[in-house]
Amino acid sequence: MTFDGIVTKAIVAELENNLIGAKVNKVFEPNKNEIILSLYNNKINYALDINIHPENYRINLTTHSKPNPLNALSFCMLLRKYLIGFKIASISSYDLERCIEIVFEGNNELKDNVSYKLIIELMGRRSNIVFLNSNNKIIDSLKHIVTKTREILPVREYVFPEITKKSFLELSNFDEFYKEISKEPYDSISSIITSTFIGFSKPFVLSILEDLGLSDDTKDINDLEEIYDSIKNIFSNFGTKNICATEISDNDFTITSCVSDNNKLINFFIDDYYHEKEIKDNFSHAKAELSKLILSSLKKCSKKLENINKKLKDCDNMDKYKLYGEILTANLYKLSGTASSVILENYYDNNNLITIPLDSTIPYNKNAEKFFKKYNKLKNTLTVVTTQKKEAELELEYIESIIYSLSTAKTLSDISEIQEEFTQNVDIKKPSYQNLIKKKSNDDFRNNIEKIVVNGFDIYIGKNNKQNDYLSLHFASKEDIWFHVQDAHGSHIILKTNGKNPDEDTIYKCAVLAKQNSKSALGKNVSVDYTYIKNVKKHPNKKLGMVNYTNYKTIIV
Repeated sequence: MTFDGIVTKAIVAELENNLIGAKVNKVFEPNKNEIILSLYNNKINYALDINIHPENYRINLTTHSKPNPLNALSFCMLLRKYLIGFKIASISSYDLERCIEIVFEGNNELKDNVSYKLIIELMGRRSNIVFLNSNNKIIDSLKHIVTKTREILPVREYVFPEITKKSFLELSNFDEFYKEISKEPYDSISSIITSTFIGFSKPFVLSILEDLGLSDDTKDINDLEEIYDSIKNIFSNFGTKNICATEISDNDFTITSCVSDNNKLINFFIDDYYHEKEIKDNFSHAKAELSKLILSSLKKCSKKLENINKKLKDCDNMDKYKLYGEILTANLYKLSGTASSVILENYYDNNNLITIPLDSTIPYNKNAEKFFKKYNKLKNTLTVVTTQKKEAELELEYIESIIYSLSTAKTLSDISEIQEEFTQNVDIKKPSYQNLIKKKSNDDFRNNIEKIVVNGFDIYIGKNNKQNDYLSLHFASKEDIWFHVQDAHGSHIILKTNGKNPDEDTIYKCAVLAKQNSKSALGKNVSVDYTYIKNVKKHPNKKLGMVNYTNYKTIIV
């Protein structure tokens, strides 16, 4: 992301136009990296978002609400104590550094006029928000940092970050600019400018080159003067409608010249840009985290099924132990002493000889008892593990349905519904991303169900097991028609009939929807079953989204 010194300067210029004299009404701290100041100025409410996330650091006016924790964090409480009721006296940035100073003025408890400063340092993983008194002493900071050159700790004097580059703003003319970039040979004009001057990013310089139709390797003095003039023109228009922010790729933006009375404030471009980015980032993080938990449960269930199958395989030999016991018992009258094995006639197999392995430390009758005991144990095991296998297979099928639902999830709300449903059936810890989602009532998921219209009929599509369960078992009427692909995980499709008889085209289009919203979406000649809702019943295992159905018809899609 290119929140460079140019963007910072443009943002600050707009903030100066709108927030000088603004009164602080509230202070929020949505998360450990973010402070939001609720401000009021000239009969307008503003929200100033200050974010020091290592990748998404920024300062801008925002129109997007953020969840507010029930318990305010310590730095938030500190700012509330000192700043509520105070007014913004000034907003400034030093040169083209990504450091912003906001001065607040007001009266303290003794009615004395005092001032405080909020320093916002936007420096990647070293970003910080520092609160100072009028003597430049640190009251506190969002992060406490100690390095060889600086200590950001309470009571210490605030020291500005070290500056190692030249200031473009201090250049008087093109000759001085040319002198600075010509001190060393260069292959790329964008690289030499960004390495020489404070606050420049490569995308900013490259966008100017593109606008001018110049090559990045140009050394022509006339081209360089054009570049200098373009940069100066942008700088001279900070705070006006003559510059704007624009996307230059899927994951980057920059400041450029543009003349229009309808230009959106750069603050609000930044606000929307990062809001969309955070939605995507939070969704990816939430999906990955929940996926990890579900795959862990899948692994445990698969291991459990593997152990059950191993026990079932051991049970394959139980009849052999019963046979050994019966033949041994029938021949006890002619056996004496002990042996490691014995060869006897198998009266179940035309008296063919059979070798029976024995424990030589115990007599023949005890060996027979041992065989019967092992047979009964395996018989009981078979009864138990057969039931366990059915349960494990259903559990595995259920987890696989959750994996399918997760693969088709598109929003954080979808992820939240899947997680909520999964925790009702499988014991997992609460994912950390839950704090990104506003608390919803148990019925809000109904508003997230997809509805479309086909040939005048309302069609409802369940996107996860919770929605499927609600649509099929609670929402649909007896005469509505239910669709689902055969032998694959997918959405329950509900065709609301409202007393009408849908034609073949409507039925077929609903079957197509069932295929498209299933694991067989890419398959050929997929079988889709459909039946009236009155023929759809809850599956005996009680898990969400699993049903049994009868009296159905099948369409090949």
